[in-house]
Amino acid sequence: MESAPRPPLEVVRDRLGRGIREMLAGTPDQVHEWDPAAERRFAPDSAMWAVHTDVAMLVGGLRALLLQTLHPLALAGVVQHSTYKTDPLGRLHRTGAFVGTTTFGTVEESDQIIAQVKAIHARVNGTARDGREYSALDPHLLMWVHCTEADSFLRARQRYGATPLPEGVADTYVAEIGEIGAALGVIDPPQNQAELRERLISYRPELQATRDTRETVRFLVVPPLPLAARPPYGILFGAATAMLPRFARRMLLLPVAPGAESLAIRPAATALLRTMGWALGDHPAVEAARAAEAD
Repeated sequence: MESAPRPPLEVVRDRLGRGIREMLAGTPDQVHEWDPAAERRFAPDSAMWAVHTDVAMLVGGLRALLLQTLHPLALAGVVQHSTYKTDPLGRLHRTGAFVGTTTFGTVEESDQIIAQVKAIHARVNGTARDGREYSALDPHLLMWVHCTEADSFLRARQRYGATPLPEGVADTYVAEIGEIGAALGVIDPPQNQAELRERLISYRPELQATRDTRETVRFLVVPPLPLAARPPYGILFGAATAMLPRFARRMLLLPVAPGAESLAIRPAATALLRTMGWALGDHPAVEAARAAEAD
Protein backbone atom coordinates (compact mmCIF):
# COMPACT_ATOMS: atom_id res chain seq x y z
CA MET A 1 0.00 0.00 0.00
CA GLU A 2 1.43 3.33 -1.04
CA SER A 3 2.01 5.88 1.66
CA ALA A 4 0.08 9.13 1.53
CA PRO A 5 1.94 12.00 -0.16
CA ARG A 6 3.59 14.40 2.22
CA PRO A 7 1.99 17.81 2.65
CA PRO A 8 3.61 20.37 0.32
CA LEU A 9 4.51 22.66 3.23
CA GLU A 10 6.37 19.83 4.93
CA VAL A 11 8.33 19.14 1.75
CA VAL A 12 9.24 22.83 1.44
CA ARG A 13 10.30 22.93 5.08
CA ASP A 14 12.57 19.88 4.71
CA ARG A 15 14.21 21.21 1.54
CA LEU A 16 14.75 24.64 3.00
CA GLY A 17 16.11 23.22 6.24
CA ARG A 18 18.49 20.92 4.37
CA GLY A 19 19.78 23.80 2.27
CA ILE A 20 20.39 25.97 5.32
CA ARG A 21 22.22 23.17 7.13
CA GLU A 22 24.46 22.52 4.15
CA MET A 23 25.29 26.21 3.95
CA LEU A 24 26.09 26.52 7.65
CA ALA A 25 27.63 23.14 8.37
CA GLY A 26 28.75 21.80 5.00
CA THR A 27 27.23 18.39 5.62
CA PRO A 28 23.99 17.18 7.19
CA ASP A 29 24.01 17.53 10.98
CA GLN A 30 25.68 14.63 12.72
CA VAL A 31 24.02 14.01 16.07
CA HIS A 32 26.18 12.34 18.67
CA GLU A 33 24.63 9.32 20.29
CA TRP A 34 23.09 10.71 23.44
CA ASP A 35 24.32 8.85 26.50
CA PRO A 36 22.61 10.21 29.63
CA ALA A 37 25.57 8.94 31.69
CA ALA A 38 28.19 10.81 29.63
CA GLU A 39 29.77 13.76 31.39
CA ARG A 40 28.99 16.96 29.52
CA ARG A 41 30.49 20.35 30.10
CA PHE A 42 27.06 21.98 29.84
CA ALA A 43 23.68 20.44 30.57
CA PRO A 44 20.59 20.90 28.39
CA ASP A 45 19.18 23.41 30.89
CA SER A 46 22.34 25.53 30.85
CA ALA A 47 22.58 29.13 29.73
CA MET A 48 24.96 28.02 26.96
CA TRP A 49 22.25 25.85 25.44
CA ALA A 50 19.66 28.61 25.86
CA VAL A 51 21.80 30.97 23.77
CA HIS A 52 23.56 28.67 21.31
CA THR A 53 20.51 26.71 20.16
CA ASP A 54 18.92 29.84 18.67
CA VAL A 55 19.53 30.90 15.06
CA ALA A 56 20.10 34.45 16.35
CA MET A 57 23.69 33.23 16.77
CA LEU A 58 24.15 34.01 13.07
CA VAL A 59 23.67 37.71 13.71
CA GLY A 60 25.90 37.53 16.78
CA GLY A 61 28.68 35.87 14.86
CA LEU A 62 28.71 38.58 12.20
CA ARG A 63 28.68 41.32 14.82
CA ALA A 64 31.64 39.71 16.61
CA LEU A 65 33.62 39.51 13.36
CA LEU A 66 33.00 43.19 12.63
CA LEU A 67 34.13 44.23 16.10
CA GLN A 68 37.23 42.05 15.90
CA THR A 69 38.39 43.84 12.73
CA LEU A 70 39.03 46.92 14.85
CA HIS A 71 41.94 45.44 16.80
CA PRO A 72 45.03 45.58 14.54
CA LEU A 73 46.92 42.74 16.24
CA ALA A 74 43.96 40.38 16.48
CA LEU A 75 43.10 41.10 12.85
CA ALA A 76 46.68 40.61 11.68
CA GLY A 77 46.52 36.98 12.72
CA VAL A 78 43.33 36.48 10.74
CA VAL A 79 44.57 38.28 7.62
CA GLN A 80 47.96 36.55 7.55
CA HIS A 81 46.95 33.05 8.59
CA SER A 82 43.25 32.50 7.91
CA THR A 83 41.60 31.12 4.78
CA TYR A 84 38.51 33.29 5.20
CA LYS A 85 38.94 34.88 1.74
CA THR A 86 39.65 31.68 -0.18
CA ASP A 87 37.38 29.38 1.82
CA PRO A 88 34.82 31.49 3.73
CA LEU A 89 32.26 28.70 4.07
CA GLY A 90 34.91 26.28 5.26
CA ARG A 91 35.92 28.69 7.99
CA LEU A 92 32.25 29.10 8.93
CA HIS A 93 31.87 25.33 9.16
CA ARG A 94 34.94 24.97 11.37
CA THR A 95 33.83 27.78 13.66
CA GLY A 96 30.37 26.24 13.92
CA ALA A 97 31.89 22.86 14.73
CA PHE A 98 33.93 24.40 17.55
CA VAL A 99 30.97 26.23 19.08
CA GLY A 100 28.73 23.20 18.70
CA THR A 101 31.19 20.73 20.19
CA THR A 102 32.14 22.90 23.17
CA THR A 103 28.47 23.61 23.87
CA PHE A 104 26.77 20.26 23.30
CA GLY A 105 29.54 17.66 23.31
CA THR A 106 30.96 15.59 26.11
CA VAL A 107 33.82 16.91 28.23
CA GLU A 108 36.17 14.64 26.28
CA GLU A 109 34.95 15.93 22.90
CA SER A 110 35.10 19.52 24.10
CA ASP A 111 38.63 19.14 25.48
CA GLN A 112 39.75 17.53 22.23
CA ILE A 113 38.56 20.33 19.95
CA ILE A 114 39.90 22.98 22.34
CA ALA A 115 43.32 21.29 22.17
CA GLN A 116 43.12 21.33 18.37
CA VAL A 117 42.37 25.06 18.31
CA LYS A 118 45.19 25.80 20.76
CA ALA A 119 47.59 23.86 18.54
CA ILE A 120 46.52 26.01 15.58
CA HIS A 121 46.90 29.17 17.66
CA ALA A 122 50.47 28.15 18.51
CA ARG A 123 51.36 28.54 14.83
CA VAL A 124 49.61 31.90 14.40
CA ASN A 125 52.18 34.61 15.05
CA GLY A 126 54.01 37.25 13.11
CA THR A 127 54.36 40.97 12.60
CA ALA A 128 51.47 43.32 11.93
CA ARG A 129 51.62 46.12 9.33
CA ASP A 130 52.55 48.61 12.05
CA GLY A 131 55.63 46.57 13.03
CA ARG A 132 54.26 45.13 16.26
CA GLU A 133 54.58 41.42 16.88
CA TYR A 134 51.53 39.36 17.70
CA SER A 135 50.67 35.84 18.79
CA ALA A 136 47.30 34.10 18.86
CA LEU A 137 48.32 32.71 22.26
CA ASP A 138 48.55 36.21 23.73
CA PRO A 139 46.02 36.23 26.62
CA HIS A 140 45.27 39.89 25.96
CA LEU A 141 44.22 39.22 22.37
CA LEU A 142 42.37 36.08 23.40
CA MET A 143 40.42 38.18 25.90
CA TRP A 144 39.38 40.64 23.16
CA VAL A 145 38.16 37.89 20.85
CA HIS A 146 36.40 36.10 23.70
CA CYS A 147 34.61 39.23 24.93
CA THR A 148 33.45 40.31 21.48
CA GLU A 149 31.98 36.87 20.88
CA ALA A 150 30.34 36.53 24.29
CA ASP A 151 28.84 40.02 24.05
CA SER A 152 27.66 39.57 20.46
CA PHE A 153 26.12 36.12 20.93
CA LEU A 154 24.28 37.29 24.03
CA ARG A 155 23.03 40.56 22.53
CA ALA A 156 21.82 38.82 19.38
CA ARG A 157 19.98 36.22 21.46
CA GLN A 158 18.37 38.93 23.56
CA ARG A 159 17.25 40.93 20.53
CA TYR A 160 16.37 38.23 18.02
CA GLY A 161 15.86 35.06 20.03
CA ALA A 162 12.67 33.07 19.43
CA THR A 163 11.90 33.22 23.16
CA PRO A 164 12.93 35.67 25.90
CA LEU A 165 15.85 34.70 28.11
CA PRO A 166 14.73 34.07 31.71
CA GLU A 167 15.97 36.49 34.35
CA GLY A 168 19.54 35.84 35.43
CA VAL A 169 20.42 33.67 32.43
CA ALA A 170 22.45 36.44 30.76
CA ASP A 171 24.93 36.69 33.65
CA THR A 172 25.09 32.91 33.88
CA TYR A 173 25.84 32.73 30.18
CA VAL A 174 28.80 35.10 30.51
CA ALA A 175 30.21 32.91 33.29
CA GLU A 176 29.62 29.67 31.39
CA ILE A 177 31.16 30.79 28.11
CA GLY A 178 34.03 32.07 30.23
CA GLU A 179 34.86 28.43 30.98
CA ILE A 180 35.57 27.89 27.29
CA GLY A 181 37.56 31.11 27.12
CA ALA A 182 39.68 30.07 30.10
CA ALA A 183 40.33 26.67 28.51
CA LEU A 184 41.61 28.48 25.40
CA GLY A 185 43.97 30.66 27.43
CA VAL A 186 41.89 33.67 28.52
CA ILE A 187 43.03 34.79 31.96
CA ASP A 188 40.25 35.71 34.39
CA PRO A 189 37.37 35.94 31.90
CA PRO A 190 34.39 38.14 32.90
CA GLN A 191 31.73 36.45 35.01
CA ASN A 192 28.72 38.71 34.36
CA GLN A 193 27.43 41.35 31.97
CA ALA A 194 28.85 44.26 33.96
CA GLU A 195 32.36 42.79 33.91
CA LEU A 196 32.00 41.96 30.22
CA ARG A 197 31.10 45.57 29.46
CA GLU A 198 34.06 46.87 31.45
CA ARG A 199 36.50 44.58 29.65
CA LEU A 200 35.25 45.66 26.23
CA ILE A 201 35.47 49.35 27.16
CA SER A 202 39.06 48.86 28.34
CA TYR A 203 40.08 47.96 24.76
CA ARG A 204 38.78 51.18 23.20
CA PRO A 205 42.19 52.96 23.17
CA GLU A 206 43.68 50.04 21.19
CA LEU A 207 41.08 49.99 18.42
CA GLN A 208 41.84 51.37 14.95
CA ALA A 209 40.33 51.22 11.49
CA THR A 210 43.36 50.13 9.48
CA ARG A 211 43.88 49.12 5.88
CA ASP A 212 43.33 45.50 6.93
CA THR A 213 40.11 46.56 8.65
CA ARG A 214 38.76 48.21 5.51
CA GLU A 215 39.68 45.26 3.29
CA THR A 216 38.14 42.74 5.68
CA VAL A 217 34.93 44.72 6.08
CA ARG A 218 34.61 45.06 2.30
CA PHE A 219 34.84 41.28 2.08
CA LEU A 220 32.24 40.81 4.82
CA VAL A 221 29.84 43.22 3.11
CA VAL A 222 29.78 41.19 -0.12
CA PRO A 223 31.33 37.74 0.41
CA PRO A 224 31.40 35.20 -2.45
CA LEU A 225 28.18 33.38 -1.57
CA PRO A 226 25.76 31.48 -3.82
CA LEU A 227 23.18 33.80 -5.38
CA ALA A 228 20.32 32.38 -3.34
CA ALA A 229 22.16 33.09 -0.09
CA ARG A 230 23.02 36.72 -0.79
CA PRO A 231 19.66 38.40 0.05
CA PRO A 232 19.29 36.64 3.44
CA TYR A 233 22.95 37.29 4.19
CA GLY A 234 22.39 40.99 3.47
CA ILE A 235 19.56 41.06 6.01
CA LEU A 236 21.68 39.32 8.66
CA PHE A 237 24.61 41.65 7.95
CA GLY A 238 22.34 44.66 8.32
CA ALA A 239 21.09 43.35 11.66
CA ALA A 240 24.65 42.77 12.87
CA THR A 241 25.71 46.26 11.77
CA ALA A 242 22.75 47.89 13.52
CA MET A 243 23.74 46.15 16.76
CA LEU A 244 27.28 47.54 16.74
CA PRO A 245 28.18 50.32 19.17
CA ARG A 246 27.95 53.73 17.51
CA PHE A 247 31.69 54.32 17.74
CA ALA A 248 32.31 51.02 15.91
CA ARG A 249 29.89 51.90 13.11
CA ARG A 250 31.66 55.24 12.69
CA MET A 251 35.10 53.64 12.58
CA LEU A 252 33.96 50.94 10.17
CA LEU A 253 32.09 53.41 7.94
CA LEU A 254 28.90 51.40 8.31
CA PRO A 255 26.21 54.02 9.00
CA VAL A 256 22.63 53.11 9.84
CA ALA A 257 20.00 55.68 8.86
CA PRO A 258 17.86 57.05 11.71
CA GLY A 259 14.85 54.82 12.22
CA ALA A 260 16.11 52.14 9.83
CA GLU A 261 16.84 49.65 12.59
CA SER A 262 13.36 49.69 14.12
CA LEU A 263 11.37 50.25 10.93
CA ALA A 264 13.16 47.99 8.44
CA ILE A 265 16.20 46.09 9.69
CA ARG A 266 14.77 44.49 12.80
CA PRO A 267 11.43 43.42 11.24
CA ALA A 268 13.21 41.91 8.22
CA ALA A 269 15.80 40.11 10.34
CA THR A 270 13.15 38.83 12.75
CA ALA A 271 11.05 37.45 9.90
CA LEU A 272 14.09 35.81 8.29
CA LEU A 273 15.30 34.23 11.52
CA ARG A 274 11.84 32.94 12.39
CA THR A 275 11.60 31.37 8.93
CA MET A 276 15.03 29.79 9.33
CA GLY A 277 14.10 28.52 12.78
CA TRP A 278 10.90 27.00 11.38
CA ALA A 279 12.80 25.29 8.56
CA LEU A 280 15.54 23.94 10.81
CA GLY A 281 13.30 22.81 13.66
CA ASP A 282 14.78 22.04 17.05
CA HIS A 283 18.54 21.88 17.31
CA PRO A 284 19.73 18.23 16.95
CA ALA A 285 21.19 18.32 20.46
CA VAL A 286 17.82 19.39 21.87
CA GLU A 287 16.07 16.57 20.00
CA ALA A 288 18.58 14.05 21.33
CA ALA A 289 18.19 15.33 24.89
CA ARG A 290 14.42 15.16 24.66
CA ALA A 291 14.58 11.59 23.35
CA ALA A 292 16.88 10.58 26.19
CA GLU A 293 14.47 12.02 28.75
CA ALA A 294 11.59 10.10 27.18
CA ASP A 295 13.38 6.71 27.48
